[in-house]
Amino acid sequence: MFEWLASWFKPAGPRDALGQRGENVAARYLRDQGYRIIERNFRCEVGEVDIIARDGKTLVFVEVKTRAYDDPTPEDQVNQPKRHQLTKAATFYLSRYGTPQPAARFDVVAIVWPSGRDPQIRHTTDAFEATF
Repeated sequence: MFEWLASWFKPAGPRDALGQRGENVAARYLRDQGYRIIERNFRCEVGEVDIIARDGKTLVFVEVKTRAYDDPTPEDQVNQPKRHQLTKAATFYLSRYGTPQPAARFDVVAIVWPSGRDPQIRHTTDAFEATF
């Protein structure tokens, strides 16, 4: 009867663990770059945003993609459907502010983390425009 509920409480698998580690590295990297982390793993009915941060007065919606290999590149995984989902979630988040809304942008942090090696971090600021 509640099988769908049990799926929410399954322990993270190895792939999920890599993603969580990547998000931790990305958050630390962004803080070191002077960003202020506001929220992580923001979820709403229209989607999720990995990290919401402030870069000066700009609100930044950050998608983190972590992969063990660089082919295809993590940045390539932020495709049109993913950009649209991020736009919807960001619009929902921004609706909290009323008007005028703060300046906002979308960044992508790509983490390539081969087993047994240090992660490589690539940060693309203003990675794409909002899609409506």
